[in-house]
Amino acid sequence: MKRPGDFHIHTNYCPHGTTDSMEDYVQAAMTKGLKAISFTEHAPFPKAFTDPTPTKDSAMLTEDLEKYFAEGNRLKKRYQDKINIYVGFELDYIIGFEKETKTFLDTYGEQMGDGILSVHMLQAPDGSFVCLDYSLENFANIIEQFGSVDKVYQAYFKTVAASIEADLGKYKPNRIGHISLIEKFAKKYPPLKNYQDNYMQLLQLIKDNNYTLDANTAGLYKADCGKMYPPQNLMEIADQMGIALVPGSDSHAANTIARGFDQLPASISYTFPKK
Repeated sequence: MKRPGDFHIHTNYCPHGTTDSMEDYVQAAMTKGLKAISFTEHAPFPKAFTDPTPTKDSAMLTEDLEKYFAEGNRLKKRYQDKINIYVGFELDYIIGFEKETKTFLDTYGEQMGDGILSVHMLQAPDGSFVCLDYSLENFANIIEQFGSVDKVYQAYFKTVAASIEADLGKYKPNRIGHISLIEKFAKKYPPLKNYQDNYMQLLQLIKDNNYTLDANTAGLYKADCGKMYPPQNLMEIADQMGIALVPGSDSHAANTIARGFDQLPASISYTFPKK
């Protein structure tokens, strides 16, 4: 099967998501004929890290972890004859918080059936942190902080590269999330330079570490992006390099499960997550 399931899904434990229950997502996936899904909720931030978004709603709460796993495991058992269900995290790589991130993974890694390592947070020149994908208006402020849109792009590629190379212990997720997220607002704030070489360097790092790539369709539905994360040509290059691609909708609502999967490159045989 070319698209075996949807392996980037959020839940009602995401503060910026919907109230759709985890079971709503499972039922939506079965209705669409999926063989598997993966709950990859935004892992809680390190205690010492302050969410830089105005609404402070980027990640799930630590106090919800037990309920999240309990519900996920209940659904795995209930639907075991109908659909494969993975329960894990989309984990933020944040510069300077590697030790805390490793501790989190050491604590919960045995319970994780899947994981994605993503970059949403960049460290600004003044040492503060920004969330690069929060809003168009916020991105404009980030450009001002960094000095130019190209400096934001350069910081992003440097941070993603660092995430791939970081030592986060034996439970480090081996799938790298939406490597072109920096392009979410590219129609409004396009960079002056071409970053194809930077993407190729990231793909080579992913290959060298035997990691997999998030084939993420969410960007298709972002007004100032209109492309998958990464775009089709980069997915095809990754496939030619021997990098396994794992499809994900990055859904924050049950009715968007597998959204845009018909636009994933048909030449690629997508794969299940590997722990």
